[in-house]
Amino acid sequence: MSAARRALWSVSGLFALLLAWGAGHAAYGPFVLPRPDEAFAALVGLVRSGAAGAAILATAGQALLGWAIGLAVGLAVAFPAGFVEPFRLAARPVSTLLIGMPPVAWIVLALIWFGPGGGADAFTVSVTVAPILFGAALQGLASRDPALDEMAAQFRAPRLMRLTDVIAPQLLAHLAPAAAAALGFSWKVCVMAEVIASGAGIGGQLALARAHLDLPGTFAWLLIIVALALASDAFLLWPLRRRTAVVA
Repeated sequence: MSAARRALWSVSGLFALLLAWGAGHAAYGPFVLPRPDEAFAALVGLVRSGAAGAAILATAGQALLGWAIGLAVGLAVAFPAGFVEPFRLAARPVSTLLIGMPPVAWIVLALIWFGPGGGADAFTVSVTVAPILFGAALQGLASRDPALDEMAAQFRAPRLMRLTDVIAPQLLAHLAPAAAAALGFSWKVCVMAEVIASGAGIGGQLALARAHLDLPGTFAWLLIIVALALASDAFLLWPLRRRTAVVA
């Protein structure tokens, strides 16, 4: 399928969503769904007033920091687990336990430990995404081609070259999709934490709009969240996924 046809189908999906939104407004009224134009007008107002920019910076800082910490921790644990079986056997049940913890439970604990505005949002994001990225990295290390390792050993390749030229490309094939999913999840978890803690970011503004029964404003903030998730994936992780596909 050509690029133009793919873009047309993508636009048609968004158009269908807008039609469903308008139909929902007509069926259930403005107290359930605002008109799409009202939500977009509220979005423009938030951007022009500067409220959107300040909230985006606050949420982005916490979400990206938590995602980066989770990625670093996941990789730091996955590498020894990928090469040392006792460590792997010990780390896997801990990872499963952490994945089973609901994010809202971590948010409550983080608020008790750090207090509002004390890094609770970034902590919640990092502890939520770290086991996901650990599992993906571990899978990538476990599925690497042993023939490539043997060839690198026969040619006495330096350890750094083995890491960058042999292990890393195979690892990224599994890690890049998981990192993209974790990044989108990071926005959601961060906003959830801000809603509960009434933070200064998008979640706090979303809670304020809800308290004022400002439905167009609520949907405007939701649109901002979706736009941020899509933009972060497109500009931060799409180049990595594309490079991974070329290497593979």
